[in-house]
Amino acid sequence: MTKNQKTKKPVILITNDDSYSASGLRKLIKLMRPLGHLVVVASDQVMSGMGHAITIKTPLRMRKVADEPDYEEYVCNGTPVDCVKLGTQVVLKSKPDLLVSGINHGSNASINVIYSGTMAAVLEACIDGIPAIGYSLLDYSLNANFDHVNDFVVKIAKKVLLESLPAGVCLNVNIPAISDEMPKGIKICRQSHARWVEEFDSRLDPRGGDYHWLTGRFENDDIAEDTDQNALDDNYVSVVPVQFDMTAYQAMKTIENWNL
Repeated sequence: MTKNQKTKKPVILITNDDSYSASGLRKLIKLMRPLGHLVVVASDQVMSGMGHAITIKTPLRMRKVADEPDYEEYVCNGTPVDCVKLGTQVVLKSKPDLLVSGINHGSNASINVIYSGTMAAVLEACIDGIPAIGYSLLDYSLNANFDHVNDFVVKIAKKVLLESLPAGVCLNVNIPAISDEMPKGIKICRQSHARWVEEFDSRLDPRGGDYHWLTGRFENDDIAEDTDQNALDDNYVSVVPVQFDMTAYQAMKTIENWNL
């Protein structure tokens, strides 16, 4: 493991998609501080739903906002993926030992992983061979309560620091919202086959022009017991191993038989 040269601690890069001021990010920073030398690079604005977007049409700007023993924090105008690139290539100029993203305000289970800026940062790190974890809480409130997440977040991070992860694999961790009962434990799951059914609320502006608000509902017909949605519904923390290789290997023979 590459250590911080002065403290010999693991280097942990942290980002999110809810902006640098989000309470979920602040909670994640607090939980990671005892585990290593932290470098935080986060956006100055909310980047939810940005997926794997990168900034190529405008300059990226970054400023340091904190510099303490074993802790550096930077704010930039980029996407979560930009934050990972800046953190590794500009700030650290090397690969960290771990990338953690979150704690997201809202679910990134099931198909949400496709749209998620939180998980895009994780996948970007994974592409670069960096062990990476995305954490999300099933509470969309700006004032979400994170009091119950400590043990789960730290336990998983410590295990990844100790064991690393298989090549090309990262983790998508979702935690139930706080309730009268603590989560029952952790379940290793597959991503449930669900989808968003989109609708548009279309209106007219004062000048007579059309504008549209994207709305919709989440539909999940995949009720199998081995899915992340089922685990979360049963008050478990779900952990889904995720990969960036999107090849449908099971379909290759079928397509080959087309004799294109």
